Amino acid sequence: MSTSTRGAPGLVRTSVGERTVWALVGEASLRHTTGSLITTLELEALPIARTIVDEHVADLMSALEKYSSGRAETLGGASWLYVHRVPVRRLVTQFVRKLLALSAWPEFAHDPGPVTPAPHEELLGVRETSSREYRAYTVTWSGVAYALGAQTLGNPARSARRRELAGLLPEEGPAGTAEPFTPPTAEVVALSWSSRHAQTLLPVLEKLVDEGRSSLLVDLATDPAERCPAPARKFITLCSAPADALTASGTVPEPGMDAEETAGGAGTIQIGMHTVRLDRLERLAAALLRESDGCTQPSWRAVVRVEEWFNELLDTVRPHTVLLSNDISPFGALAAYTAERHGVTTVNVQHGAWIPGAVAWPALHSRHIVVMGERDVELARAWVRHPRAEIHVLGQPRFDALAGLGREAQRRYLQKLFGTRAERRPERIAVWACQPFGPDRLQAQADVILDGLAKARGRWGLVIAPHPAQERHHFDHWLRRDGRTPVAVSDSRIGARGCLAGADAVVSVSSTCGIEAVLLDVPVLELGRPGDRTLGLAEHAVAHECRMATDISDALNLLCEETGGTRVPREARDAVCRWRGHSAADIARLIVREAEVGTTHTNSNQHDAPGAESGLPRGKGATR
Repeated sequence: MSTSTRGAPGLVRTSVGERTVWALVGEASLRHTTGSLITTLELEALPIARTIVDEHVADLMSALEKYSSGRAETLGGASWLYVHRVPVRRLVTQFVRKLLALSAWPEFAHDPGPVTPAPHEELLGVRETSSREYRAYTVTWSGVAYALGAQTLGNPARSARRRELAGLLPEEGPAGTAEPFTPPTAEVVALSWSSRHAQTLLPVLEKLVDEGRSSLLVDLATDPAERCPAPARKFITLCSAPADALTASGTVPEPGMDAEETAGGAGTIQIGMHTVRLDRLERLAAALLRESDGCTQPSWRAVVRVEEWFNELLDTVRPHTVLLSNDISPFGALAAYTAERHGVTTVNVQHGAWIPGAVAWPALHSRHIVVMGERDVELARAWVRHPRAEIHVLGQPRFDALAGLGREAQRRYLQKLFGTRAERRPERIAVWACQPFGPDRLQAQADVILDGLAKARGRWGLVIAPHPAQERHHFDHWLRRDGRTPVAVSDSRIGARGCLAGADAVVSVSSTCGIEAVLLDVPVLELGRPGDRTLGLAEHAVAHECRMATDISDALNLLCEETGGTRVPREARDAVCRWRGHSAADIARLIVREAEVGTTHTNSNQHDAPGAESGLPRGKGATR
């Protein structure tokens, strides 16, 4: 295969005696190599069936769980793999994709053999992403060779690039008072670690105030831009976890190199034609948890310290309910587990849309699970882990405010973004609800969108609405694009919600803003390129399915011919999200009712999930 991709290491066939060996070599060596060779970028571009990846990831995570879950536990008995399941699973997914890509290359499949690592390549790497805080880690190709049993000088715990990124975290710790803070008693404790979580939780807490109930909002954000705003209502107290706990570094105890198992031992699993060593994979996963990447990917030591602090908090505040909007990621899973140990009821409000196969860990740990629409009930039933879980279809609290959006004001804002020059002012405006994907993926999506807008009748303009976790500079090159479609970027503080009501159409891949546009009866173009997972809005006939530029132009031309009226029937909308404008009040009443009665109730908005298996880990003691 071609080796024209500059800077990419490659895989070449060599031999040791009569045995075929595949060596990872640098770009300079590839120029002088003949015979079977391929760059790693070309390998990673080979088509791999997502369903096959998912199956192998599930098998590998199950094997790793049995092999390693007892390696370390918090004081409360939560296993390191229980708490950190999401980042570890993402790492394992990258590893499996590389293994299957290797098997998919005909040259390797015809003549398989061991892979030798590149001499100076680290075993863990970082993929590019447009997210401000989240780090997209991966196993390098040398790391793949290491997990398959190769001898290497590399140490997964030592990564210059990862240390560099850890140093880029905001120096300023989470907001908090310098003086010791003793929180007051409160009936509800809510946890947030992003501005979007706060938007979901605060409306519920405000309705609880109307019911005469007090609450404590815990801010776990380590990015200053994601901190909770000060609550406007009395009886809602805001506090932050200790900064030194959130940013602590330290991983689970790792086995020494002399404790490695021999190849072919019991600690292996077969992935296609490859034999994976679980002790090596465990070491890679443990290395991932060494440095804290803030609240999104905390270190193991940070988790242990935050659990200690949260235990003390619950003992002091004595709530009857812990309210979450994410009980899957590390701090969410830890909070749900800790609350259960204290006998506190847990309520999890579905924060974003669920996509089958795209959720990093399909598990829900809370006692009460509030979902947006009817279509989410089936997924919730499949994912619940609490033995007495109940599912409630109550919509999304932050969508209650949609009815108050000013369409005319938002339209004026969109027009202002294109300036005053007549040749720059479009007749119609599409808003792209962007997400923090990697640069290449964003570029591919932008190419389709802009080509589709250019082919549509009339003069269309595009406003890119960055995700709150994205910086504006990621979109500068599109502003300089020399084409007939004018492009503008909205203020990241405004986001898609701040402008979608004034748009003629909204383009979304998997942004929840696509759902918001449906609720506001703004036409939605759901971009589903090969390899992209969408929200499946088109499957419910509430969005136009678009895979290519011609699909976008056809959909836009069709919109121009419409004469008005409601586009989406209420039944179809309810399937995606039940929106009546009082979701926050409904959830508050659920919390109050459960607190007062303490028994399970059944009503028209409730779906029981009997027989769900508990995902709560068992154990004693803590290892730090």
